[in-house]
Amino acid sequence: MILYRTRERLALEHEGRFYPVPENSLDALLLVDDLARHLAEVIRRGPETSSVDPSVALPPIGSQEVWAAGVTYLRSRAARMAESQVAGGGDFYDRVYSADRPELFFKCMPHKVVGPGGPVGLRSDAHWSVPEPELVLVINPRKQIIGYTIGNDMSSRDIEGQNPLYLPQAKIYDRSCAIGPGILVRNEPLSPGTKITISIERGGITAFSGETSLSQMKRRPDELVDFLYRDQTFPCGCFLFTGTGIVPPDSFSLQGGDVIRIGIEGIGFLRNPVG
Repeated sequence: MILYRTRERLALEHEGRFYPVPENSLDALLLVDDLARHLAEVIRRGPETSSVDPSVALPPIGSQEVWAAGVTYLRSRAARMAESQVAGGGDFYDRVYSADRPELFFKCMPHKVVGPGGPVGLRSDAHWSVPEPELVLVINPRKQIIGYTIGNDMSSRDIEGQNPLYLPQAKIYDRSCAIGPGILVRNEPLSPGTKITISIERGGITAFSGETSLSQMKRRPDELVDFLYRDQTFPCGCFLFTGTGIVPPDSFSLQGGDVIRIGIEGIGFLRNPVG
């Protein structure tokens, strides 16, 4: 079951058919006990509604905060160490990769999030910007993972590399985050073999592409959620980016007009131009 957000309503897709969801917001849905069972009942009762075009759906978020985990893949560890050598901070990323405590940071509030087809932004004072394709956990206020979606954690690598304390400036700015197209609602964890892909088109030509799988992620999703919810409450739930295992080469930086396409098996594709 995939949950989409449109201008008119929340809609649920199951086996190619779409059903209206009685709750009018994701905030309300995340308060429901056993959401997967509740939505299965929505399907059983019907009726069907008009179809949803995932490429133009709104970002599937309500009032939730967006957080992110870093250095959860070996490839990300190597990239962070390399970009930080000039500031002598590479050792920080090596240590956090092997530490018991993961790196968790605040990413943004919902008004900075764009959905499918929306333009993601570049910082005007950055010279080295990249997308980070990631699996995103959708978590209810009771610390339960109720679903999964696709995320693009836009990052200014040169700013972060100057000093680890610049991480918020490298990560948090207008249109620095894309989420969508919908939420795969399920109680079971995704298979470790689940693939994540990215392609970046520039002038009609593929400028970069890459692929990884969840099996390459060092941290377990439930482990990340446990640390995030320690001494914190999320009355409306939370979205948590789980880190990236695909990093473009150091010679690559995004440009205005590029088109980023991220795919995760079982969820779909998130496509965003760079504006």
